[in-house]
This record gives sequence, C-alpha cells and structure tokens, in this order.
Amino acid sequence: MFFLYLALGLLGLIAGGWIGLYIWPRPFPAYDAPQVKTETVPIPPHLPPPVERYIRAVIGKDVPLVHSAVITGRANMRFGPLPFLGRWRFVHDGGHNYRHYMEATLFGRRIMKVNEHYLDRIGRMELPVGVIDNDPKINQAANMTMWAEAMWFPSVYVTDERVLWEPLTAHSARLIVPFEEGEDCFTVYFDPKTDLILRMEGMRWRDSKDEKQILWRLEPHGWVTINGVKVPSPASVTWVPDGKPWLICHVEDIAYNVDVSRYIRQHGL
Repeated sequence: MFFLYLALGLLGLIAGGWIGLYIWPRPFPAYDAPQVKTETVPIPPHLPPPVERYIRAVIGKDVPLVHSAVITGRANMRFGPLPFLGRWRFVHDGGHNYRHYMEATLFGRRIMKVNEHYLDRIGRMELPVGVIDNDPKINQAANMTMWAEAMWFPSVYVTDERVLWEPLTAHSARLIVPFEEGEDCFTVYFDPKTDLILRMEGMRWRDSKDEKQILWRLEPHGWVTINGVKVPSPASVTWVPDGKPWLICHVEDIAYNVDVSRYIRQHGL
C-alpha cells in the first residue's frame, strides 16, 4: 500500500505541476507616464506599393512621429519541450535602444525571469543559466529583434531616414535597417486581402556559439487597435528549423511617446 500511495502522490504532483503550466499570471499594470502630443507627417513618397498599403491599413494617411514605446502583455513560451505562460514588458527608444523584461510562471507565479537589453549598440542577456554581454553575434541578434518589434510602432519603418525599402513582388518587399557600420535585412510578406503583414523573416544568430545564422520568423496571428494604431496580437516568434514558435506574444497595452530615458536602463519591471 505504501508504494501505491507513493505512486499516487507522485502522479498527483506531476498532474498538479502540469495544470500549473496553464494558469495565466496576472497582467503587469499598464505603464503610467505622461504622453506628449504626437506630431504627424504625410506618408513618404516612393514606398513600394505593398509597404504603402500596409502603412495606410495600420495608421492611415497621417503618420505619427513615434519616438518611444512601452509595450506590455502576456505570452505563451516554450523552453525545450515544456510550455510556460508568462508576462512581459518591452521598452523601446525607437530604432536605437530597447530593453526586455520577461517572466515565466507556474500557477501564475514567477519561477524564472529574463532581463536583456540592446543599449548603445551593445547587447546583454541576463538568463538563469548565465550572462552574455557585448558578444558580436548577440549584438546582431538584438538589432534584428529591435527592428522586428517595431511592428508595434510601425511608423518608424517609414519615418526613420536610416530605413530603406526595396520592392520584391506585388505583395513582398525587403526591409533594410542599420546595424553598426553596415545593415541587416528582412523579407516582409503582405496579405493581398488585408494589406497587413503576413510574416517577416531574416537571418540572425540564435546563440553566441553558433557557427551560422538561422532563419528567424515573426508572424502575426491577429490584429488589434491600440491608441489608434493597428498592431499584431497575438504574434509568434519562430526559429524556422524548429518548425514551431517558441514565443507567442499577446499585447495588452502600449504607451507611445513617453519618456523612457531612465526606464530603458533599469532592471525588472
């Protein structure tokens, strides 16, 4: 009987732990800071047709000049075979710097946190397994992340003079963004029915020990309007060779054009 009770107890613990993986954490509070009046400019001329249609679909004819964004939400995460739920906050100084704070949870409580940033062209990842700081491969990966996440403040794609678009087909274009003294690029595919982004892909490093870059994909699975801007939510992040997303972000709040000069250099929430 002892071994029966022991087995039942272990099964109960396993079942309880598995259930805990599917309990959502409470959301982070919305970022509370004064927002400045946002100026607008016309859509720049000579954009590739699918890019112009996309900008009109998510913003309209007047493009807001967005200098910063604080994006808050919850997420489905996957670390190896295990799924987790979590919550996150991304802080952006549009096209220049960013900071991520993420928590993985069990029974809605934090069991792991990640702090990472890309500040002044230097990437730093603080993970439970260690810290990676100012590694050339991580810097490139961080730069790709920074520009991909601009889908949540898309005007920077057409108002930042460093960004270039090249036409490819009637429903795709190449997005070229600055990186150090050179550039990085994405291939962006647009939905012919909605004009919204179907997916964007680029080559980036996954780990500082990798010998070659990996195809990396961001894919919207829905769209919501927040503060007058249509943004992707949920949106997944996939290392294409893996075949399935490791992160699905659900956006719950975005604060545009707030002062992030200090907040972007903090740790944690």
